[in-house]
Amino acid sequence: MPVTDDDELREILDLNRVAVVGCSATPGKDAHEIPKYLLDHGYDVVPVNPFADEIFGREVYDSLADVPGEIDIVDVFRPSEEVSDIVDAALERDDVKVVWLQLGIHDDDAVERAEQAGRRVVQDRCMKPTHQQLKA
Repeated sequence: MPVTDDDELREILDLNRVAVVGCSATPGKDAHEIPKYLLDHGYDVVPVNPFADEIFGREVYDSLADVPGEIDIVDVFRPSEEVSDIVDAALERDDVKVVWLQLGIHDDDAVERAEQAGRRVVQDRCMKPTHQQLKA
């Protein structure tokens, strides 16, 4: 069951390193503006996008497997049909604690796999308004 409890969401929002799969270099797109908001609010945002070299002055990685160091949250800005592969990539890493599927993104089978592997999952919810509501 994806996380919906405010206290548990606050705990998740206390984590720091967020790998954003599908992070966009295009200002105005949600996949750019929301990670920028997170960066501006103290999160260590790691852009993951095989079609960009630099976003927010930060190195961009082609895949989750390429990201050095620990990842606390994998924040997904890709279509729902890509979630299964992204969750599999997240589960290949021992460090990922949370998979966060942004508003409009869901895959119940992938969510169940992640939860069975001991990961917390937030589904169909945007990190920015959640942060504004619970942490601001």
